[in-house]
Amino acid sequence: MFKPCRPDVRWFSCSHVRRLFLAILIPALIAWPQSTTTWAADAQRVGQPPVKVSKSTEGMVVCETEIAAEIGAAVLAEGGNAVDAAVAVAFALAVTWPEAGNIAGGGFMLVSEPNKPVEGLDYREVAPANATVDTYQQGDTRFQAKAVGVPGTVRGLAVAHEKYGKLPWAELVKPSAVLARNGFIVDGDLAASLNYVLSRSTIRKNTGGRYNEFKRVYAPPDGDKWHAGDVMVLPDLADTLDIIADEGADGFYQGVIAADLAKMMAEAGGLITTADLKNYTPRWRDPIRGSFYGYEVITMSPPSSGGICVPQILGMLERLEIHKFARWSPQAVHLIAESMRRSFRDRARYLGDPDFVDIPQHLLEPSHLQKLISTIDPQRPTSSHALAGDITITKESPDTTHFSVIDADGLAVSNTYTLEAIYGSRVIVPGRGILLNNEMGDFNWFPGITNEAGRIGTDANLIAPGKRMLSSMSPTIVRRDGQTVMCIGSPGGRTIINTVSQILVNRLAYGFSLAESIEAPRIHHQWFPDRIQFEPYFESLYPTTVKSLEDMGHTIRIHRTTQGSANCIEVLEDGTLVGVADWRRGAAAAAPVLTATPSE
Repeated sequence: MFKPCRPDVRWFSCSHVRRLFLAILIPALIAWPQSTTTWAADAQRVGQPPVKVSKSTEGMVVCETEIAAEIGAAVLAEGGNAVDAAVAVAFALAVTWPEAGNIAGGGFMLVSEPNKPVEGLDYREVAPANATVDTYQQGDTRFQAKAVGVPGTVRGLAVAHEKYGKLPWAELVKPSAVLARNGFIVDGDLAASLNYVLSRSTIRKNTGGRYNEFKRVYAPPDGDKWHAGDVMVLPDLADTLDIIADEGADGFYQGVIAADLAKMMAEAGGLITTADLKNYTPRWRDPIRGSFYGYEVITMSPPSSGGICVPQILGMLERLEIHKFARWSPQAVHLIAESMRRSFRDRARYLGDPDFVDIPQHLLEPSHLQKLISTIDPQRPTSSHALAGDITITKESPDTTHFSVIDADGLAVSNTYTLEAIYGSRVIVPGRGILLNNEMGDFNWFPGITNEAGRIGTDANLIAPGKRMLSSMSPTIVRRDGQTVMCIGSPGGRTIINTVSQILVNRLAYGFSLAESIEAPRIHHQWFPDRIQFEPYFESLYPTTVKSLEDMGHTIRIHRTTQGSANCIEVLEDGTLVGVADWRRGAAAAAPVLTATPSE
C-alpha cells in the first residue's frame, strides 16, 4: 500500500488559456512547501533544498519549468487529456528549457490507459541515409552539423496525438509560439545553464563561425550574462512553431522548414537531406514488463537501454533482498552498485536498435539474473575487467529532460526526450530558431574500441543508415491491478538508468514516500569507469559508508554536480495525484483548477 506523502498541498491556478497568455510574461514567484521528512532535514544541513510537491484529483503535470507545467495544466483544465497536455508541455519546454526541451531531438513516450496494455512510442532520432560505420574519425567533435541525427520529436508527438489526443493540434502548439514571440521571464536555472554553455571555449572561439546563430539567438540582453528576471524573446522559433501549429508535423518534415534545415546541413558538412526528413517514422513498440516487490514495472523497450537495464537491476536487488539492509549502509550501496555494474556490462554487449540487432531474449529471465547474482561477492567489488568476457578492453553528456502527466480519468504519460548534450550540437538552423541535436554521438563511433574511460565499441550500437542510436532514457510506468500508480523518469545520460532504479528501490523496497525517494542521494556505476560515483553531498551525510566502501575495495568518486532531475507522479489509493518535482534543476508541478469560463 502506498502511504501518502506528507508535504502540504500546492495548487496552481490557470483555468483559461487566454488568461495564461496574459500572465505568462510576469510569472509570480512561488513559495514551495518545505518537506517534513527526516531525510530532508538531514539533507538541508548540507545545503540541499527539498523537492516540490503538488496534490490534486483533477490531473497533474510535472516537468522542468514552471511555465511549461502551467501550460500543461491549462490544457487539462480546458478538457484535454494527458497526451494533449504532454504535447503542449513538450513544445513549451522547447522554448523555456532549450538545453534539452526540443523540436529537433527525439525520445520515448509510454502511454498508460486504465485496464489496457501500456503502449510505447519510440520517436528516437535515426542516422541519415548516407551515414556509415566510419563516418567519424578520432578527433571529431560532437558539436557540429555532422553529429545531428534525423529529428523525431515533432513527428512522434503528432503520432501520439493522432492516436490519443482530444483537443485540436494547433491549440496545443500555439501557446508555445505565443510564449516564444512575446517573451518569458528567465529563471535562475535557465540563466545559469545559458551562461555555462556560452562560456565554453568552443562557443567563445567559434572557429569558422559554426556557432554564430547560437550566439545570436541566445545572446544575453546586456551582452554579458543572463540573469534571473531577464526576458527572453525567440521570434524565429515562434515563426517555426506557428508553421508546425498550422500545418502539423508535415510543416516540420516537409516544406520550407525541411528545405532550410537540409540547406544548412549541406553548407555545414551535415548529413541530413530532405529525403531523410520526409521518410522519418516513429515506431510503436511493446514495452518491457517486469515486477518488483509486488508491482508491475513497465519500461520502454530498446533502443531504450533502460527498458532492459532498469528491470534487470531491480530483479537482481529483489532476489538479493535489498530491503533487509539499511538503505545507506555499505552493504546496501555495495549490492546496488554491483547490480548496476553487471547490467551495464550486458547493455554494452547486447543492446542496440532492435530493427538492426537481434537482442537476446534471456536478459530478464530468472536464470540469467541468478547467474549474474552468483558472481557478486557480498564483501568485495568485482573487477569490471573480470566481467568483460569477449569484449576487448583497450587503453585509451548527460542532459535530457523528463516529464510526467496524469489526467483525471487515469490516462498517464511518462515521456523522456532530449537533444543529447546540453543544447545538443549547439548548431541552429539560420532564421528558424531550431536548436539541433547531436544524437549521432550516442552511437559507438569506433568499432572494437571499448576502454576503461567508458567508451563503448561493441557491434550492437555501431552506425548504420536509418538505425536508431542506443539510449539510456528510461520512462517508466508502475502499475497494480491494471491501474497506473506511478510515472517515473529522469534526465542524466547513462545515469538515467540508475536514477530511475534507485527511486523505485526507495519507494517500493524501502517504503519511502515519493518525495523522500526523489530527494534522496544517488549513486552511479556504469561498468566502466570502474568506480562508484556519488552526488556531492553524500559524503557529508554518510562519511562512514564512503570509508567502508573504500575499505571493501571500491573506487569512489564524489561528483561535482548532482545526478538527474526526476519529475514524477504517484497515484494514492484514494485517487489523489501527488506530483513531485526534483530540486536538482528547478522543476515544477502543476495541477489544473477547473472554474467557469468568464463571460466575454
